[in-house]
Amino acid sequence: MTSTIGKEFTVSGIGLHSGANTQVKVLPNYSNQGRYFVRVDLPEKPIIPATVSAVNQTLLSTELMADGATVRTVEHLLSALTGCGIENAQIEIDGPEVPLLDGSAKNWLDAMMEAGLNPSEMAVGSPIEEPIWVRDGDAFVAAIPAPEIRFSYGIDFPYEAIGNQWVSWNPKKQPFQEFIAPARTFGFADQIEQLKQAGLIKGGSLDNALVCDRSGWVNPPLRFDNEPVRHKLLDLIGDLSLLGTIPQAHFLAYKASHNLHVQLAKQLEGCGLGNQQ
Repeated sequence: MTSTIGKEFTVSGIGLHSGANTQVKVLPNYSNQGRYFVRVDLPEKPIIPATVSAVNQTLLSTELMADGATVRTVEHLLSALTGCGIENAQIEIDGPEVPLLDGSAKNWLDAMMEAGLNPSEMAVGSPIEEPIWVRDGDAFVAAIPAPEIRFSYGIDFPYEAIGNQWVSWNPKKQPFQEFIAPARTFGFADQIEQLKQAGLIKGGSLDNALVCDRSGWVNPPLRFDNEPVRHKLLDLIGDLSLLGTIPQAHFLAYKASHNLHVQLAKQLEGCGLGNQQ
């Protein structure tokens, strides 16, 4: 892995779950060490690699841990870097959670572009030879041998505004920054109180997430008719990026979660796929 950003950029904002305001500085990394976080607010400035082995938990976001230090909700930033071909980056953060910003990867892309980035195509690793999948009930995520990389995702929710949605994306034909990056995270009005009582989504608001109730969207308009499922695909790319380079396959997911995404990444890593430092 060699590609990195041209010059550093800084973004600040509120974390979805912690509600903490943090600053993130993304710096070039020419030493071919992949993508990694540095908790600059802690005395030892611990380094947390963006790798499958560093995953600590996957409850409503992906959290990494190393040397007792954690960083949460890494998936949108990692998806933005990966989708634009950035395989090496030092990410300094002064708190426990990456800012949610507008709930998508668009603000990260905007910051990169302002820093002079010319987005390149997502790097693709070695092709897989046999299908690999994980499932939980009717939810699953799979990697299927394919002549080029492709992602397909399906969701099905008992809310009329969402219902059953599918999206399929070929990085070679549709730019990440247009097709995937603007899709925002979403949630459900009737679950907000329960999640807050569980100590989650302290930083959630109508400014950083689409919210749906039984009668429709609370804060329209949507950026895409199928924005929710595109966001799930954004999450999948961020989680699979923990492999380093995502292998060549058709990735197919249905009603999946961060947990299933990471389980698939672990299976792929166990087969010697990906390219971690």
